Amino acid sequence: MRLPSTLAWLVDTAGAIAPPDDFLAMLGARLIADGMPLVGGSLTLAPPHPIIARRTWLWRAQNGQVIESLGFGVGLPGAADAGKPGSDWLRGIGAEAVNEHVAGTAESGRLSETPLLSWGLSRSLTAAEAELLSETARFAVAPLAALGTRLTLTDLLQSYLGQRSASQVLAGRSRRGAGETIRAVLVYGDLRGFTALSESLAPEAVIAALDGWFDRVAGAVHAFGGEVLKFIGDGVLAIFPITDQPPSVACEAALSAVAAARAGMDHLDEARSREGSPPLPFGLALHLGDVFWGNIGTADRLDFTAIGPAVNLVSRLEGLCKPLDRSVLISGAVASETKAPLVPLGEHMLRGIAEPCAVFTLPED
Repeated sequence: MRLPSTLAWLVDTAGAIAPPDDFLAMLGARLIADGMPLVGGSLTLAPPHPIIARRTWLWRAQNGQVIESLGFGVGLPGAADAGKPGSDWLRGIGAEAVNEHVAGTAESGRLSETPLLSWGLSRSLTAAEAELLSETARFAVAPLAALGTRLTLTDLLQSYLGQRSASQVLAGRSRRGAGETIRAVLVYGDLRGFTALSESLAPEAVIAALDGWFDRVAGAVHAFGGEVLKFIGDGVLAIFPITDQPPSVACEAALSAVAAARAGMDHLDEARSREGSPPLPFGLALHLGDVFWGNIGTADRLDFTAIGPAVNLVSRLEGLCKPLDRSVLISGAVASETKAPLVPLGEHMLRGIAEPCAVFTLPED
């Protein structure tokens, strides 16, 4: 049998394999080549995440397919599946006699207390095969710990920075000034009168109101391909980068996100009204322009964000929502790139901006 080569692979190479699905598929394929009667396998990790309690990758030997199953925290959708490492899926593969062999466990920080690695077998293992598979599990502990550490770092960065910004930091852009100028549609939102509201509410009610507002805006932004860059008090800044597609694609996506966020806020206000809580009036502004997207700050304390004249303009444009009595305002730069029906509101001078800005709104606003 060629198992020693698999052990050497675990020691020399496997620790550098970042995606857990690749690790599981490669290890499973090597064990089959070593003569192990595998029909599938599962790998479970539990890195810190705001809502995901456990992540399980399920590998099918027949076609090499790997799928991911998420277990959510208590009280969240899917929470009932949080403790299942995929055994039901393995039993459903179709082998006449599938047995699970716990190949090993590894403890590293917040890694799951359940077995991290398990296999579905087409028959019972011989004593020699069981011993060899246990050896594989022992050698897999170190690369699994490294994989878990990388996954933890990725999940934490994405939770605090967003997916795109986190990928930039993970790629090595961690020095002050590192970044790039990109063209993007910017969305800036802010709650109106929130300072006065927060002074009249208990801290718990203030946090609940902010969370509800951010859920509606950020959820809509992410649903349509954008990314939230920053929460600023009760404000939120998001971008829809323009990559290899026409600017109109990002503009339409941003407009759809804003419409979805506004509908979400309508439902939230209805729920708050039933509870006897006041509504949460807000303003949202959209603008298209160039921004510097990268690291700013001190030498040892950085923030990955977007700055530039376009960011200044979209925040000033949002400030017009209250005097114009509109919840959504759109700059002429966005309006020129979309075929959506918009209502012109004329040109307006914005504080700190030299040139007047053509301003539009949605018909139903």
